[in-house]
Amino acid sequence: MLKQRHDIKSQTLASLQQHLQEAGYPDYAARQVFNWVYKKREESFFSMTNLSRSLRHYLKDNFYFSSLRLVKERQSRDGSVKFLFALEDKTYIESVLIPEGKRNTVCLSSQVGCRFGCRFCASGLLGFKRNLTPAEIVNQCLYVSDWLKRREAKLTNVVFMGIGEPFDNYENVIKALRIILEPQGMYIGKRKVVISTCGLAPAIKAFAAENIGVGLSISLHAAKDSLRNIIMPVNKIYPLSELFSAVRLFNRCCKYSLTFEYIMISNFNISKEDVLRLKKMVKGLNYKINLIPYNPVSSFNWQPPSSGEIFRFCRWLKEEGVFFTLRRPRGQDIEGACGQLRLRQKQGKV
Repeated sequence: MLKQRHDIKSQTLASLQQHLQEAGYPDYAARQVFNWVYKKREESFFSMTNLSRSLRHYLKDNFYFSSLRLVKERQSRDGSVKFLFALEDKTYIESVLIPEGKRNTVCLSSQVGCRFGCRFCASGLLGFKRNLTPAEIVNQCLYVSDWLKRREAKLTNVVFMGIGEPFDNYENVIKALRIILEPQGMYIGKRKVVISTCGLAPAIKAFAAENIGVGLSISLHAAKDSLRNIIMPVNKIYPLSELFSAVRLFNRCCKYSLTFEYIMISNFNISKEDVLRLKKMVKGLNYKINLIPYNPVSSFNWQPPSSGEIFRFCRWLKEEGVFFTLRRPRGQDIEGACGQLRLRQKQGKV
């Protein structure tokens, strides 16, 4: 029977240390391997010249290197770039690079598809296939980082806001996160990383207990249960009262600023009453609301707000003392919204 090998890029530093300790190798050997993999981008164990020959043979016999295959790269007029990757089982995921000034942010996918069926997002239109492994998440980050390096630029920020619900793949996302944050690994600063959730209250509480030190973003999009039920079915399981109980726990435990993502949809969630509900909801929290004009998806009938509607909604928020930022739409000419390029690939249109 063949020995099962492990993907080296699914190993946290702690798990690799445990593997090597059990095989009789010292702790520092795992740090050396991480340095080769993530600092030097070496993908041959026999080229890791400061490791003993015995250890290199052990690594080859017990671990392997995975990678992603680029299927399509589309660059927007605004500088954002969407990457469509094929996985080994012939499924597809997307990552998006969002440059802004000196900041280069990669938006990572965490699942193939999504279970939660938000009625404004293309990610769930093909259904849920499976969770991504830690390596499949980390490889997205590595690919975009190397893409930037070839252009004499640097990856500075990471957001888990791509295809899938990160907290529905909790264990693998946390492992990938630890690799991305690890000083011997990719080493993106904690304050430069954000995980987004559609509102899985128990997972938010578990994440608060981890106290990892990264930001949390809540896909809110409506401040009333009856409205949120329409566009986010998860709200029927974890309504706003339960969601905000978990959010307030996170804010108390972790002391980090919360972001509430709020897609503005014409004639749906941008009334004065919505402003007043938001004001009441965020009272006492360390927060900001990130306003996002709806990026149209052909499968849904929602319409983006006019410039007048956006101006009026922002004015009301300002008058009520609700802190917000307005994100300009990115990548509309390359179908930048989550899951759109993957959907077109499955439809044979790319």
